[in-house]
Amino acid sequence: MRRVLAALAALAAVLATAFVVAPSALAGIGSGGGFADQRHLTAAVRAAFVEYWRSGDRDLSPGLASVVDYWFRYHLAKALIAASLLIVVVALGVLLWRVFLRAGGLGTAAAGVAVTMLALFALLVLMANIQGVVAPFASLLPMLGDGAQDGELAGTLTQVRQRLADPQRTPAAEAMVSDFARYHVAMAVIATIVAVVLIGLSVLLWKRFASDRRARWVSGSYGVLSALLSLAMVVLAVANATTAADPAPALLALFNGSW
Repeated sequence: MRRVLAALAALAAVLATAFVVAPSALAGIGSGGGFADQRHLTAAVRAAFVEYWRSGDRDLSPGLASVVDYWFRYHLAKALIAASLLIVVVALGVLLWRVFLRAGGLGTAAAGVAVTMLALFALLVLMANIQGVVAPFASLLPMLGDGAQDGELAGTLTQVRQRLADPQRTPAAEAMVSDFARYHVAMAVIATIVAVVLIGLSVLLWKRFASDRRARWVSGSYGVLSALLSLAMVVLAVANATTAADPAPALLALFNGSW
């Protein structure tokens, strides 16, 4: 058991490190290459967006399509690593709590709590990165408003705001609104699925709480946690579904810096 726990803990550490350092390199393998750092990526997004907006077309310009493809690969790499990390830490957590139920010990309990927190982190980043995979263009848009904006970009964003406020949108503005809606539909679906899984888990845990007195502390704690998390997921799903139903005001708020 100790060897298995040690192996899972080591694998979790490797995956957690890979989640931070590997996605940029993996995303850069595809066509168009990658970017040296966040500053270079932001600069590329801004330049490509200005070009795209000037074209007026619904289809992405070649420069913006290249950046969006990179961002898709980046989120895909992160999602795959996060999914692997989630599987590993869930397995590690189950084993730790089994050890705790057999032998007790504050150290084992503390490790179980730490692993639970890591599992929650892995779940949340998995959800966010799946959303980025589904709508990579929309997930790039916040970079347009981060930091200083030069004259060319500032003028373009002013035009974007005007078009988003106008019911008669250009094809480019309509494409942005459509992808932004997809972005929120994705999270609404993801949150709904997670909520259903968590509700089912909560039911199972409360059944065990009632039938297994020895495991009541663990079952009760996780039963409460899963119930609270499922409620949060329901709220998240409703909020994203509401935004997806009328995405233009939320997108305009994003460009106005108030969302």
